[in-house]
Amino acid sequence: MTIAEPKQKLITGEELLEMGDIGPCELVAGEIIKMSPTNVEHGYLENEIGRLLGNFVAGKKNGWVLTGEVGIFIQRNPDTIRAADVVFISKERVPERPRQGFLEIAPELVVEIVSPTDRWSDLHDKIEEYFGIGVQWVWVVEPTRQVIRVYSAPTKVEIVAEQLQGEGILAGFELSVSHLFAE
Repeated sequence: MTIAEPKQKLITGEELLEMGDIGPCELVAGEIIKMSPTNVEHGYLENEIGRLLGNFVAGKKNGWVLTGEVGIFIQRNPDTIRAADVVFISKERVPERPRQGFLEIAPELVVEIVSPTDRWSDLHDKIEEYFGIGVQWVWVVEPTRQVIRVYSAPTKVEIVAEQLQGEGILAGFELSVSHLFAE
């Protein structure tokens, strides 16, 4: 006779938030998925992209740039919250700077930086989820190849090794990929 293991209680995004700092994680279909802390290269790239994008957006005064594993609701009941490295959300979508909780409105841009432990199948799942909630662009930064994959749909991607150009509300933003990875 096989005894079924007791089912883990699913938690909500609000319950995850109330737990405080439990370390890097995401909530997938109500279950906490632990993640490794980021390495120093990841931290540098996250900060640099956030800084450059933040400077551009500050000049335009058209939105908010958030960094540091920003929680974004992907679905409810059971809740899924993904942790993005960098996001841009316009004032059109969120007129006042977000201050509490996780994002419940999709940002226009999500930036994911590939860590050594990331699996491409998991990244593709996240990309599909982001587009499913209304994200317009996903930039996947690959430190080992020193390129950025610019997704404008789950299966529409451009690999950028030289100069990344912002689109739509981010038109005019430029990022030198070679400078990003320079010593």
